[in-house]
Amino acid sequence: MAIIYQAELTPSKPEILRSFLTSRSWGETGELEVLGAYRFDDPDGEVGVECHLVRVGETIYHLPLAYRAEAVDGAEDGLIGTLQHSVLGERFVYDGLQDEVALDCFRRALSGEQQQADLEIRSADGELVERRSQSVTLSLEVDEGEEPPTAEQLLDGEPFTIVRTVGGLDGTVRLVAEWSDGTGVLAAF
Repeated sequence: MAIIYQAELTPSKPEILRSFLTSRSWGETGELEVLGAYRFDDPDGEVGVECHLVRVGETIYHLPLAYRAEAVDGAEDGLIGTLQHSVLGERFVYDGLQDEVALDCFRRALSGEQQQADLEIRSADGELVERRSQSVTLSLEVDEGEEPPTAEQLLDGEPFTIVRTVGGLDGTVRLVAEWSDGTGVLAAF
């Protein structure tokens, strides 16, 4: 269960996403439309793993983020920035494709060992306000006659792909996203 607090974020998530896109060589500037998001639970409960789908022009970007309470030594290249969370304090925001906890979530999802998390919305004092589904729904597709890899195989270095831009990725095992007006493969083995 991913816990989301009713909180003020400075900068806002759209501002973080815009900064992320414009600061990377593969990104672009332009009007950003947030299509939705999904979360994975970190089994240790330390890292928030939230993945956004945004559209800029005709391109749909997949932007996994990892939120941490402290900076990670040696991970400066993956740092997108910091934000102030009115309940949790300062959070360090990393590119999820350069964060081992986030990558492990994708490994477990591709092996069928981890599902996306349901959301628990809590007030600033921790009281449960509501439970809700995520705006992006994930499913695992496996070609007939194939088996998903085990998480151990992926942790041991078996190659898999996570997209930055949605469209054109294929494989025998696919993590497929569905949002209000579209679908696409986000990761494949």
